[in-house]
Amino acid sequence: MQHSNACPAPPWLIQSQLTPLPDSLTLDWLFDEGSLTRRLTWLSNDGFSVTPLFEGWDTLRSDECTALDLAEGSEGWVREVYLHGHNEAWVFARSVASRAALQGDGLHMDELGSRSLGELLFCDQAFQRRAIEVCHYPEEWLPQAAKAPGLWGRRSRFDRGALSVLVAEIFLPSLWSAVGAHPENR
Repeated sequence: MQHSNACPAPPWLIQSQLTPLPDSLTLDWLFDEGSLTRRLTWLSNDGFSVTPLFEGWDTLRSDECTALDLAEGSEGWVREVYLHGHNEAWVFARSVASRAALQGDGLHMDELGSRSLGELLFCDQAFQRRAIEVCHYPEEWLPQAAKAPGLWGRRSRFDRGALSVLVAEIFLPSLWSAVGAHPENR
């Protein structure tokens, strides 16, 4: 679990703000508006799984509070997981939502276990996805086993009534290896 606000938040940018642009394959993955769970399931030929790393109430980072229109230092539910393809961590994901909004909404993020939150968000038509933002995710915010500089991450906010869930997905080097090895990308 990454508690530190000591690392300054990078600027989260929409596609039109990116300069220089990453390569087209990276752009395609960063700004794909479909379900990442479905895309990873396809890439892994149904070898997709989710491994929870941390789930619980915690103080949200300042960039998360800003993105969710919350007061600095607000408490929320934090869920950190690895999204695996063939038992290899391809994506580190961190999802957060405010305590007050969750308690009044009935979305039980604490009961997901090894199920994908993304799939739940995409199956519920009431959720509206806001713009995808990207950055080079701070190495200090990654789990020890995934620490690497300059990894691309993306995030988007999903709104349903008073509830907003902020989902960040950081693409690990192993994902790019799998994408490069896939017959469709050769």
